[in-house]
Amino acid sequence: MNKTIKILWWVIALLVTLNLTTIGTILLRNRESNSDNVTTVLDENRQNPLNGRYFRQTLGFDDAQMNVFREAHRSFQYRANDLIFGMDSLKNVMFAELNSPTPDTNRLNDLSQQVGSHHAELKKITNTFYLQLRTVCDSIQCEQLQQAFLPLFRDGTVNRGRAYQWNDSIATGQRHRHRYGRGGRSE
Repeated sequence: MNKTIKILWWVIALLVTLNLTTIGTILLRNRESNSDNVTTVLDENRQNPLNGRYFRQTLGFDDAQMNVFREAHRSFQYRANDLIFGMDSLKNVMFAELNSPTPDTNRLNDLSQQVGSHHAELKKITNTFYLQLRTVCDSIQCEQLQQAFLPLFRDGTVNRGRAYQWNDSIATGQRHRHRYGRGGRSE
């Protein structure tokens, strides 16, 4: 009887160890998967979100590149979320002021300045994030990185009329052109 009890205790110990190992493996893989799947850009309409999984699968980042991505992403994402939240809050206050019985144009101008300041800061940290990632990319990855970040630097407007290029709002070409198609003179 003692021998069978010892064997049963060994079997129980083996099963407990096996279960703990299985649970640990599942938790570890889920945590790795979640850290690779953190989204950089919070736009649901984007087809290629800038997350760890995207960089690993599409750009083919290896472990060393992923470590650089994670480190750069941590500092970028925290600050970007803070700025985006701030801009959204300022826009809500601005809209409320616009719809008040007597809108204060000075306050609206100040709010506009603050939104612009937040947006400029967001672009600066995005530039830094991009440059950090570009340092670890090879030439093919750099081209893919450029395509991945391109939507962040386009505002969604397409100005195709009168020899305009994408988002061309400066004077280029044979004549000075205005963003909305006027030839720089009174029409």
